[in-house]
Amino acid sequence: MKVIVLFIRSLNTGGAERQLVITAKGLAERGYDIIVLTFYSGGAYEKELSDCNVKLLSLGKKGRWDLFAFFFRLIKLLRQLSPDVIYSFLGAANILSVFIRPFIPEVKVVWGVRASNVDLKQYDRLFHWVYWVECRLSRFADTVIANSYAGLDYAVAHGFSKKNMVVIPNGIDTERFQPDEKAGSRVRQEWDVAEDATLIGVVGRIDPMKGYVTFLEAVARITVDHPQMRFVCVGNGEAMYEKSIHNLATELCLDDVLVWAGQHSDMTAVYNAFDIVVSSSYGEGFSNVIGEAMSCGVPCVVTDVGDSRLIAGDVGQVVPPNDSKSLADAILIELTLNNRGDLQRDKIINQYSVERLFDKTEEALSAV
Repeated sequence: MKVIVLFIRSLNTGGAERQLVITAKGLAERGYDIIVLTFYSGGAYEKELSDCNVKLLSLGKKGRWDLFAFFFRLIKLLRQLSPDVIYSFLGAANILSVFIRPFIPEVKVVWGVRASNVDLKQYDRLFHWVYWVECRLSRFADTVIANSYAGLDYAVAHGFSKKNMVVIPNGIDTERFQPDEKAGSRVRQEWDVAEDATLIGVVGRIDPMKGYVTFLEAVARITVDHPQMRFVCVGNGEAMYEKSIHNLATELCLDDVLVWAGQHSDMTAVYNAFDIVVSSSYGEGFSNVIGEAMSCGVPCVVTDVGDSRLIAGDVGQVVPPNDSKSLADAILIELTLNNRGDLQRDKIINQYSVERLFDKTEEALSAV
C-alpha cells in the first residue's frame, strides 16, 4: 500500500483545506494509506477526518518563530512514517516539503498551488518573502498541481517551472451539495429574512482578495431602487480588517439590509437560502463557493478571475473585478432570468465531480 502524507499548515476553514479533506477521504477509500499532517492542531475540518480511515497528526507548532525545533520534529516524524509521497498544500508547507528532501531523499514531493491574481501589496513582508522563496524552489518539486488554469499561468509568470505543472480542478461533492428548499428556509428564519424576500449572498473569508468592498458598493447601488432586497455575508476574517469592512457597510447605510452571518457549519443550507450567490474576488484559482452553489442549483454572479468564467460563465453572469456598477447590474440581470438550477447542477456533476478529482490526483501521484 502506498503511503501518502498530505501536508498543510492547519485545517481551519478555507478552500485549500476543504479540498485536502475531500482528497484525503477519497484516496483512503481507494486503498491508499493516507496521513494528514498539520503545523497546528485544531481546525474546523479535524472532526470530519477523525470519522474516516485517515490518520491525522499535528506537529504542535508553538507560533511563528518556533522554527528549528519544529523542523526537527518534522524530520523525525517523517522518517518514522516513511511516506512514498508528500503532497503539500500552500506556500509554507510547499517550501518545507522541499527542505526535507536531503534528509529523506527517497520521498517524492508534490506541491499544491491554489490562487491566481493575488495583489501582493495587500499582504505583509513575510507573505511576500514566502511567495518569493516558493517560486524559486518550485523546480525542486517532482510535480506541482494547480487547481486552475489561471493559477498555473500566474505561477509560471512569477517563476514556477511549467514543465512539472499540471492542472487538476477542484472536486465538488454533489451528494452533499444539492437542492434542499427546507434547509434554505430554516437558515432564512435564523437570519430573520422573509421567505419571499430576494436574498443575495457572498461567501468567503473577509479578506482584501475576496472583494468585499466591491460587493458592498454594489449592494449600495442596488438598494437605491430595490430597498426590499436583502444581502448576507457568510464568513469572517482578521479582526481589524473585518471591523473596517463592517464600518464601510455602516457608512454606506446598509445595516438594515445586510446580515453578517459569520461562519456557518451547514453550507448546503446556506447556499439553498440564497437566490443568487456572488463571488466578488479579484484573486481566485478555482472557487469552491461557486462550484458548491451551482451544485445546489443556485445561480452565480462572478468576477472574471481565476477559472470562474470557465466554471460559471455559460450558466451565470461574469463581470470585471473591482467594478461595483457592473456587479450590481449583473445581479439585477440574473434575477430577471428563469431559474436555471438544473443547468448549474448538471455542469458541476459532469465536469467537476469528486470522482474526477480522485482520478486525476491518483494519476498525478502515480506518475511520480
